[in-house]
Amino acid sequence: MKNTLDDKRVRLFVVLAGFFVTNALIAEFVGVKIFALEDTLGLPPLNWNLFGQEGSLMFTAGVLLWPIVFIMTDVINEYFGMKGVRMLSYLVVGLIIYGFVMIYFSISLSPAEFWVSQGKSMGIDNMQAAFAGIYGQSNWIIIGSVVAFLVGQVLDAYIFYRIRKMVGEGRIWLRATVSTLVSQCIDSFVVLYIAFVLGPAKWEMSLFWAVGTVNYSYKFVVAILLIPTLYLAHYVIDGYLGKEQADEMRRVAVLGK
Repeated sequence: MKNTLDDKRVRLFVVLAGFFVTNALIAEFVGVKIFALEDTLGLPPLNWNLFGQEGSLMFTAGVLLWPIVFIMTDVINEYFGMKGVRMLSYLVVGLIIYGFVMIYFSISLSPAEFWVSQGKSMGIDNMQAAFAGIYGQSNWIIIGSVVAFLVGQVLDAYIFYRIRKMVGEGRIWLRATVSTLVSQCIDSFVVLYIAFVLGPAKWEMSLFWAVGTVNYSYKFVVAILLIPTLYLAHYVIDGYLGKEQADEMRRVAVLGK
């Protein structure tokens, strides 16, 4: 009897799912870090002025990974349809919640005395405070991240599917670009609104629109730049599966089965 893992389609889904889930989880946990783009690139501050807000271009570290997640969404949608994307999106949401529950449990553990002062040589006076400060994100940020991710993913999959139904198998760049740019827009603004406008930070709307616009602009540019990787992924996957099986998977995926 043939082992299920001998099926190339199963192995492909496992690899794509693993990469998709890993990127989404890492993006959630590194998103607590805010970095300055100009300093990172060794450039002088741009001192942008947008909606009355001035400053450097600052982003969460999560923006490095979210464009990849949405490109992965399109690849999975292409071969496994909306059903595959929805399944993985729900799985990621469950794992994100599970991850934060485990982190809060870890924070509540009493630290070993030697460990608390272990980081002094690195300028960290209290390792427990540092651990809690980095990983102990507020409930509003967690809620915002989860809601934004789920809404963005479902919307991305739906738009990709509808455009594909209209234009057929060609124009991968069109369906991938439109679906990603719309979903990235939703993702960028929803998480900020829930986490920082509705949450205890109570951002002014001008700050919300300024930060959201800057973050979305970055994702917009990166999404466009990543389009060639989508074609590369198709080339590699089609070569792995074989043309006949790849075409059959795409046909079934577009039927929504």
